Amino acid sequence: QVQLVESGGGLVQAGGSLRLSCAASGRTFSSRTMGWFRQVPGKEREFVAGIGWSGDVTRYSDSVKGRFTISRHNAENTVYLQMNSLKPEDTAVYYCAAGSPLGPIWTIGSEYDFWGQGTQVTVSS
Repeated sequence: QVQLVESGGGLVQAGGSLRLSCAASGRTFSSRTMGWFRQVPGKEREFVAGIGWSGDVTRYSDSVKGRFTISRHNAENTVYLQMNSLKPEDTAVYYCAAGSPLGPIWTIGSEYDFWGQGTQVTVSS
C-alpha cells in the first residue's frame, strides 16, 4: 500500500509560480512511477506530468511542457511539481498518483494504483 498526501496548492496570480509536493508512505515508493494529474469540475481528469522510478525519465502534457517540472526525492519519499508561468487555465484540483513498480509513465489515470486526495490550485487573471 502507498498513501499519498499532496500539499502546496493555493491562489496565485497569472504568471506566478507554485510548487506542489506529494509525500508518500510505504516501502515501494522508490520503485514506482509517479504522476501528476489535474481535474476541473465537469471535465475528465488530465495527465500533467510523470516521472520514472529513478527520476531519469520524465513526460509532460503539451499544455504544461516548458512551464512545469516534475522531480522526485526517493530518500524522502516525495515527488514535486514546480509550476511556473501559471495561467488561469491551469486552475484545477491537482492529484498525485503512484503507478506500478518499475512501470512506464502512463498518461491514463486508470493505470495508476494509488491516489492522493488532491490540492486546489487557482490562478487568477
